[in-house]
Amino acid sequence: MSKPSRTILLTGVTGQVGSELYHCLQHLGTVVPTVNKGEAFAGKALELDLSDADSIRAVLKDVRPDLIVNPAAYTAVDKAEQEEALAMKVNARAPEIFAEWAKVHGASMVHFSTDYVYPGTGTQLYHEDDAVGPLNIYGKSKLVGDEAVAAFGGSYVTLRTSWVYGIVGNNFVKTMLRLGGERESLSVVGDQIGAPTSARTLADITAMILSATVSKHGFGALAERRGVYHAVNSGATSWYDFAREIFRLAAAHGVPLKLKDLKSIATEAYPTPAHRPKNSRLSLEKLATTFQITPAAWVAALAWAMPFILLGSGTGAKPLKS
Repeated sequence: MSKPSRTILLTGVTGQVGSELYHCLQHLGTVVPTVNKGEAFAGKALELDLSDADSIRAVLKDVRPDLIVNPAAYTAVDKAEQEEALAMKVNARAPEIFAEWAKVHGASMVHFSTDYVYPGTGTQLYHEDDAVGPLNIYGKSKLVGDEAVAAFGGSYVTLRTSWVYGIVGNNFVKTMLRLGGERESLSVVGDQIGAPTSARTLADITAMILSATVSKHGFGALAERRGVYHAVNSGATSWYDFAREIFRLAAAHGVPLKLKDLKSIATEAYPTPAHRPKNSRLSLEKLATTFQITPAAWVAALAWAMPFILLGSGTGAKPLKS
């Protein structure tokens, strides 16, 4: 007798991480994707407004998921300084509603968070139980969401990540490729350190955690390993060195670049409405110990993703010769 199919509610399917998760989660159950109002998706998807509690509850009532996977978020870091209420609705209140529903109905949840919940001081690796202290509204809103999910004590895993880029959507990689094709000189911050993380890596980590945990006992088995985990590519670098590697790979793929001069500048030389942490180094020890997962180095992940990003960005990339 075959087992009943598990239902997975996936938010933000058109986003960087959501689009990768849509493919990585297929073997675990029936994936029901959601989109924002007006977004296009090549398939059947439900509209979900994460800033509207009634919209969230209506979708939950309709889908009745066994697992909620929530990569969607308000991620406009600088804009959040003027839109705190909206950021809180999407990043704090929505996860709280998901977590409450999951607890009441015996469902499980995978939530995604950020390095911005930490104060970003020093040069040490941050561990999951280190003191938090976000420097901006975006980080504050994500931390409130993390705490809300944990407060219900259900079957959940929260994955804190950093510097995410992907094949779809807007991100640092695509911005650098565009600017490198338009300008001869660029200045990039060189004193903020973190781990560039491929959306595919993050989706793979999620799928591996779920596969290892639920293979025999269903999604409820997440309760045995519930908590916060860091999920980033291995290693750390600065935005400046990240940009250097992007341009090196782009040139190797035959992308025509105008850029001749790339300068490293201090954070203070590039003021932004939202303060950024200078240290976003995240320890992967807990992920390795609990799930035996060791993510690829950020340089290797970027090299893998670059051809796909170039093909979708219209940069005139040429295939590498073997």
